Amino acid sequence: MSHLPTPLYGFAIFFLIFWCGTWCVHLIAICYGKFKLHKKSCKCPSETPLPGVSILKPLMGVDPNLEHNLETFFTMDYPVYELLFCVEDKCDPAVKIVEGLIDKYPLVDARLFLGGSNVGVNPKINNMNPAYEAAKYEFVMISDSGIKMRNDTLLDMVYHMGEKYALVHQMPFTCDREGFAATFEKVFFGTVQSRIYLSADFLGINCHTGMSCLLRKSVIDSLGGLKTFGCYLAEDFFIAKAITEQGWKMRISNQPALQNCGTCDISTFQQRLIRWAKLRVAMVPTTILLEPLSECMVLGALAAWSATIVFKWDPLVFYLVHILTWFLSDWLLLSIVQNGSLTFHKFEFVIGWLFRELSGPYLFLHALWNPAIRWRTRTYKLRWGGIAYELPDNCCSSSGSCKCSSSIISSASSSSTFQTNLSSKRLLISS
Repeated sequence: MSHLPTPLYGFAIFFLIFWCGTWCVHLIAICYGKFKLHKKSCKCPSETPLPGVSILKPLMGVDPNLEHNLETFFTMDYPVYELLFCVEDKCDPAVKIVEGLIDKYPLVDARLFLGGSNVGVNPKINNMNPAYEAAKYEFVMISDSGIKMRNDTLLDMVYHMGEKYALVHQMPFTCDREGFAATFEKVFFGTVQSRIYLSADFLGINCHTGMSCLLRKSVIDSLGGLKTFGCYLAEDFFIAKAITEQGWKMRISNQPALQNCGTCDISTFQQRLIRWAKLRVAMVPTTILLEPLSECMVLGALAAWSATIVFKWDPLVFYLVHILTWFLSDWLLLSIVQNGSLTFHKFEFVIGWLFRELSGPYLFLHALWNPAIRWRTRTYKLRWGGIAYELPDNCCSSSGSCKCSSSIISSASSSSTFQTNLSSKRLLISS
């Protein structure tokens, strides 16, 4: 082996260190997930009354599960809260569903806000801002339309809001649904996403996603209110960043957020994954190298080559053991996050897991090929560093090029900065 160039040994050692760091992340996620998730909230009487919570529900359109998901917020086991439903279009069919639930539960403090406001380019912030301004409680919860709420989830989140905390958020997960698309989503959120989320929370890295979170309104008001973040696409990341810069802390709750959208298909979900990848690449260009290295198949091949160079091990045996161990650790992590029996067979998990691992690099390359981002009814094109131009629909071509001028905004993905910071910490941990 002495005839090999010295740089090859350097690359081999680097990949082995990165590989070891990745396994540290696996171990952290499994141990922390077992310790953290699904602990029962204490329902013992407290000397201090529980604080009131204002819950913002931004809505757009209707899916088969929307009414059921919204109804779970009317039946929560929490003494004082208000529901503030936000619908930008007065003709949106979601209005009738909300009005029907308000009539069905007259004892629940619920209001409907129509029309939204124009405080930035972020449609979600524009939709929620009037309700936020009218919120009457110190704690404000932002919850996406597809979230299904358990009876004690809000209680658990409030208990996590200690004196030094201003943000409590839920780790994304999914409800049990039928079909391969649902299996694919559950495998992704229960393995890749959970591994990132749990490790980030343990290491103190910003990984906040805004689909379900509890905020201190006084802290947000001190930053200028919710409208301050209307200029960002990834408002969740910047809210968390601003809160921590003020000296406050954040953490995840014991219960994962249960996504329960009634429309579930692989194509739509893959478009979400591609959109998130585009944000990560635009915000942190080093993601172009670090994210593919974090994929099981890619990292395994590089580590197998490195082990052959450094230790003269059999690369095929190393690669197969790597994949098998990764598979088993993902199954263990998914079982921890699920906290019960999975609704699909182990063979379905094998297929879903292989599909996720094999399609991951392809989706990432797809994101690099066309950087234009389609988010609901709007289209953006991102530049390095996260600068985004909002594009009219007729100006967005298949190549993502456009000569129209428009307002410039700053955008980010909460997982983008985490991917880079976590990759750095992997190396620190392993070294």
